[in-house]
Amino acid sequence: MRRIPLVFLGSPPVAADVLRSLVQAGHDVRLVVTAPDRRRGRGSATSPTAVGATAAELGLDVSHDVAEVLTCGAELGVIVAFGRIIRSEILDRIPMVNIHFSLLPRWRGAAPVERAILAGDEITGVCLMEVVPELDAGGVYASAELPLGGLNAVEATEQLGQLGASLLLDALEHGLGEPVQQWGEVTYAEKLTSDDLRLDWSLSAEHLLRLVRTTRAWTTWRGERIRILDASIVDDRLVPTVVQPAGRQRLDAESWWRGTRRDEGEWFE
Repeated sequence: MRRIPLVFLGSPPVAADVLRSLVQAGHDVRLVVTAPDRRRGRGSATSPTAVGATAAELGLDVSHDVAEVLTCGAELGVIVAFGRIIRSEILDRIPMVNIHFSLLPRWRGAAPVERAILAGDEITGVCLMEVVPELDAGGVYASAELPLGGLNAVEATEQLGQLGASLLLDALEHGLGEPVQQWGEVTYAEKLTSDDLRLDWSLSAEHLLRLVRTTRAWTTWRGERIRILDASIVDDRLVPTVVQPAGRQRLDAESWWRGTRRDEGEWFE
């Protein structure tokens, strides 16, 4: 089967892994579109997105302008966690597929993995779908399920990325076929705000543990923000096991507790 010239759009590490899989499989990626370089530390130096860095390593052309997909000679666009809506005038000229990390139509939108965890979903999945102007509403070419178990958002996203790459490579090898229209109740995975991720210690341990599994949960200790990166439930209480104080590396909670010299009964705020 003829290899279709592709343009790839994405930014985070999971998208970079899919891009690498495409190139390793011998696909013709004409252009990579990703978010602009950003300043990621306190200095003035900037660094590329994970996709931008991977594209440079692989010797691929990189752009930050979506309009350039129309002039690169590609016949199909592949989107993975790009975070921007593609305008209809572009979709009218080049068809695109998207690897979306949920079982559509459940959890359309920006944060499907985190929302599935917070909702207590036992199973999530990934869809290879057609891109249409409406958010995540296109037909589905293929899908695969993933039991969430105790996976956190980073672990689940990594596994979903691997499943999505397999779906994509198989579809490119054998043909996309006709997409199946989504059916069932539509739910939306709105982006999580900082307030959404703050631990309210009056809530149940099960709810708090779900927040921790997003890997972005936080609380305060003596007025300073601290991230709770992992935890367990002991006697119906959430007990942090890995923490990251502001401006410091992650460390096990027991070592951190010893260094705080906390008063008896003192707890997070």
